[in-house]
Amino acid sequence: QVQLVESGGGLVQPGGSLRLSCAASGSIFSINAMGWYRQPPGKQRELVATITRRSITNYADSVKGRFTISRDNAKNTMYLQMNSLKPEDTAVYYCNAGVRRVGSVFESQYWGQGTQVTVSS
Repeated sequence: QVQLVESGGGLVQPGGSLRLSCAASGSIFSINAMGWYRQPPGKQRELVATITRRSITNYADSVKGRFTISRDNAKNTMYLQMNSLKPEDTAVYYCNAGVRRVGSVFESQYWGQGTQVTVSS
């Protein structure tokens, strides 16, 4: 099995910063693209940022210049540094990864359980 576990969420004031982590574990042969998604209250899940294995990144317009996605392939871990946070960034943040399991030739998509980020004064 493969598990993705997010951490680092919490309550922060507007203008503050948080760093999310997503650690993948289990029977992993390789991890291809990874990404962060979020689901604001009462809304659909949306893309925040993605990163390829070679660290090519892509961001939603709403977070460009404020958020930075990165990964450590040796640790099977992805990060999201969030600066200049706004109340509209409040959401449950989920990590996603395309994982090839040991003994498999196929890639499957895995999701974490989510971590709450609340931006409020």
